[in-house]
Order: sequence, then structure tokens, then C-alpha cells
Amino acid sequence: MTERSGQAGDATGGPVPTTPVCFRHPDRETYVRCTRCNRPICPECMRDASVGHQCPECVEEGRRSVRPARTAFGGGAAGREGYVTKALIALNVLVMLLSILSAGSGNALAGGGLGGLMGSSTPLTEWGAVLGLARFPDGSIGGVADGEWYRLVTAMFLHYGVLHLLLNMWALWVLGRTLEAVLGPMRFLALYLLAGLGGNVAAYVFTEPNRFTAGASTAVFGLFAAVFVIMRRLGRDTSAIVPILVINLIFTFTVPSISVAGHLGGLVAGAVMALVLAYAPRSRRTAFQVAGGALVLVAMIGLSLVRSAALLG
Repeated sequence: MTERSGQAGDATGGPVPTTPVCFRHPDRETYVRCTRCNRPICPECMRDASVGHQCPECVEEGRRSVRPARTAFGGGAAGREGYVTKALIALNVLVMLLSILSAGSGNALAGGGLGGLMGSSTPLTEWGAVLGLARFPDGSIGGVADGEWYRLVTAMFLHYGVLHLLLNMWALWVLGRTLEAVLGPMRFLALYLLAGLGGNVAAYVFTEPNRFTAGASTAVFGLFAAVFVIMRRLGRDTSAIVPILVINLIFTFTVPSISVAGHLGGLVAGAVMALVLAYAPRSRRTAFQVAGGALVLVAMIGLSLVRSAALLG
């Protein structure tokens, strides 16, 4: 019963209008109506609206009909909080601590190369870094070609020394928050992982099979390329990112012990994935982005299989 209807007679027989009552609380009289459904509502049921008040049912129905906010590339608005970027940094720091503990000494902090920047290896880096195929001192053989495919993933979370970690995490903090905000959490995570994997695959394919390579810089270089692609797609100025990218490329080619193949591979993989994310047709954006990412992954697997066959042949 939404309101009392009808008319009652007074002492002279004339009609007397009744007072409307709240449709949710029939014992409460009210003259206020929901601006959406026009039903009477009492003060307890009133919900502020842009114009007037609405009842709880109409407010809930309106929430269900409102589409969640999306970014220009189809991602969720939660990316503005940078949760994935923070989680990736925390994971890298945790793995660094485990690496130091695995060494059983301070060697991971005081390793050689650029005054300790690159650091020395630890049992954990030897276990998880990219390695094509090599014989260890105990006579065992290991490497990606020997079936240790996990190295192509774990290597992007391992670092040679604290300074190596800090440089990569600073770059991830600066680039990651920007990209996660415009892409959304899941698309940014896919970009990061595929860029890191692409750099590690390139290191596996183009580096000496007995050389260890590790670091988040494969993924970070992919983020550099992605920022350039995304900003161009949005019509924003990219003049600030170009000098930073050039400086990092100069370091890549001039500083000893840096994996040139890993950095360039991450750069290419990040650029390709960013193009997929940025230029997917709006009408079927998600399907196009997923398919594009899958093709990039399949290409990486194919290159790895070819390299393994060459090393084992």
C-alpha cells in the first residue's frame, strides 16, 4: 500500500483528503515523494539526490545501472591507487632479502662492478637467473634449455646487489604509477610481466649460454617504451621521456655486465604490448587486447623453443 486513498466524509458530508504515508512505513505521514518513482517517503527513507530525494530502492537500482568507471584503454579506475606497482616493488624487495639470506654473508651487498652497483651472485640468483645451458662445479648441467623454464620468469624479480634493486625500483615507482593509472591494474600487470618475460627471452636467445642475467630492468625498459606509446596515443607531450630513455640506452651499451639483449628485448616487448593496449578497437577492445597479448606470449615461447633446440642439438 503506497498511500491512503479515497475520501472520507466530514460532519457535513463533504470530502476530506487523507494525508499520504510512506510506502515503506505506513504508520508515518509524509508529503515528500521520491523524485524517481514518485512514491511517498518518510525522513528515514530519504536519500539525497542531485534533485530532491530518492527512496532506497531507486538508489540501489541506480547503482546497478551505472557502469563502473573505466580508463581510456578499458582498465579499472582502481589503477589510480597504484596497488600493482606497490605490490611489485614489495615482491622485488622481499626476493632481495631472501637473496641476501641465501648468501649467508654480506657479499650480496659488497659485490664488484661499478662500486657494488651490480653486486655479486648468491645461491638464489644462481638458481633463478636466466641461464641458457651450463655445467656447474659439481658436474651437474642446468639452464633453460635443460628444462628450467622458470628462470625466464624468476629472473625479473632477482637483483645483483641493493643498488641494482634501488635503481630499478625507483624507475618502477615513477613509471608504474603513471601507467597503472591510465591502463588499469590488470592491463598494467600484463604489460609488466610480458615486458620482463620478453627481455629474459631475448637474453636467453642472444646471450652466451653460460652467462647469468637477472633484474627487473627488462620489465622497466618495457615500461619506458610503453609510456612513450601511451602518451603519444593520448596526445600528450613525450619530450620528457625521450632523454631519459636515451640515457638508459647509453648506459646499456657502455656499462660492463649489463645485458644489452635483455634491455632491448624488454623495450621491444613493452612497445609491442603497449601498441596492442593503446590501439585496440573500442568496440571489441578487451578481446583484441587479450588476443594480442596471447600472440606476444606465443612468439616468446616459439623463440625459446628454437633456442633450446639449437643448444641441445
